Amino acid sequence: MPELRVHGGTDGGRRLKTPKGIRPTQGVVKEALFNMLAEEVEGALVVDLFAGSGALGIEALSRGAARATFVERDPGAAAILRQNLEALGYLDRATTVRADALRWLSGRPPEVARAGLILLDPPYQDPSLEAALIALDQQVADDALVVAEHARREQMPLLRRLRPLRQRDYGDTRLSILRAAA
Repeated sequence: MPELRVHGGTDGGRRLKTPKGIRPTQGVVKEALFNMLAEEVEGALVVDLFAGSGALGIEALSRGAARATFVERDPGAAAILRQNLEALGYLDRATTVRADALRWLSGRPPEVARAGLILLDPPYQDPSLEAALIALDQQVADDALVVAEHARREQMPLLRRLRPLRQRDYGDTRLSILRAAA
């Protein structure tokens, strides 16, 4: 497995630990995503669902996000996520929640309503993608961005407020960027 690193920002090049059994976002995909998001990240409140190692949310913090909330249910992955945040000195700008992302979303957490950027990378070919997007469609703030990393063959559900901005494919991986309409 390739080494996982922060790609840009103040901690670009720093290594991250990766939990066993977790498919981390490929470096080229992560770099392309954050190049597309550019100025949207600076000062943003971020929620990283299905966080795994925390690579996406950590990338956002490195690139100037104000705060990030990481949601991960697996205890081993959550422990490694916390180690990554500690190693980079981000504990004061991060909240970790050890919970199932869908169950957490069902509680309508205030972090989602305040977030300007929500990142989700559920297991590929898992119904969690559709369920999370449907929940987010009802909860996100106007103009918030939602980024989903998923298998290219997975279809996006029809949503009321979240409108597709762009999609990019990287092999079997698709990045879908959506914006919440008022």
